[in-house]
Amino acid sequence: MAEKLKGETRESPDIARTALTSTAEAIQVNFNALPVEENAPDRISIRDVAKQAGVSIATVSMVLNQNPRISRGTHVRVQRVIDSMGYRPNRLAQSLSSRYTQVLAVILPPLRHAFADAYFGEILSGISDRAGKLGHKLLIEQAKPQYIKEGKHIELYERRFVDGVLCLGFNEKHTFLSDLRQYPMILVDNRFGDGLLDFVHCDYRMGAKQAMNCLLQLGHRNIGMIYAAPESPTARDVLEVYTTELRNAGIEVKESWLADGCFTDEGGAAAADLLTHRDKDITAVLCGNDKMALGAIRYLVEHGRKVPQDISVVGFDDIQHLAYANPSLTTVHLPLYELGVAACERLVSRIRGKVDRVADVLPTHLVLRESTSIVRTR
Repeated sequence: MAEKLKGETRESPDIARTALTSTAEAIQVNFNALPVEENAPDRISIRDVAKQAGVSIATVSMVLNQNPRISRGTHVRVQRVIDSMGYRPNRLAQSLSSRYTQVLAVILPPLRHAFADAYFGEILSGISDRAGKLGHKLLIEQAKPQYIKEGKHIELYERRFVDGVLCLGFNEKHTFLSDLRQYPMILVDNRFGDGLLDFVHCDYRMGAKQAMNCLLQLGHRNIGMIYAAPESPTARDVLEVYTTELRNAGIEVKESWLADGCFTDEGGAAAADLLTHRDKDITAVLCGNDKMALGAIRYLVEHGRKVPQDISVVGFDDIQHLAYANPSLTTVHLPLYELGVAACERLVSRIRGKVDRVADVLPTHLVLRESTSIVRTR
């Protein structure tokens, strides 16, 4: 065939040009038959979802915005249609046309390693997981002095960056929190003494009571305490319960039994040094958090004191991996992940107007491990 075309081309150039033109037209026709973007099917719209689910567009919108007016059955049915059709709403357009941005902020104190801290990490995990399930994004900020001075915490609301704020790791000395009283805001794992700010925190009083009862039942009478942040109401709760339980047992609290550990492991070690030099008869120590407890244990062991044979140590938080410490740490379990979940849920309810006031306290319990034992007779 190729030889035939060659011969025809030599004999008649016009015939060759005609053949080439026909071939080019055929290629052009085939090319034009290919699907292009403008011929592609339109993106699935909210109208398509409503038609498929047999509901109104308004109902679909309310499902997307987690509106409590929608029944559970309708919500599940419409959500299944949304998932099966692969519908993805335009969140930017939604936020501009509705009252809500679907964004929550978490404000942390300006600590150097806040994001690596086990305590903050557990709470943030709970907040993040629950926010995602509720269809919200998270914005995380640190309340550095310049940030507060410039009023950035107020701009979060006034410029409609977020619907609400969760404040984690703050106490009464952080007076800027009062600026947020008029907005949806929840103080996480603490409260203000005046009770005017919404809060969700763990039951520190119950945890401290269980810890002290345990030590007293083990026969301890000379019990020291490593505390921190007396400006924090929940920290004061632990200190007050410690004092009350000793007095209820007929034991007068000595000032030499108290030391500030600054909520750090280094502070816990320094506080243990101070306590054991002040009173060599101390047989147990209650610590305001696990970091201080671990620091205290390290100091005691390095200086020839056996834990728990010579001194029992109790912590507070129950951060991960304490069961693998040596000795494993007896501590008060704070449901930190669940705390984050609850705080997020309550904030969304507050934003939607389902509640006017949030003041929740989550239960705690003591976890017995190897760092406590019956007092040894000296």
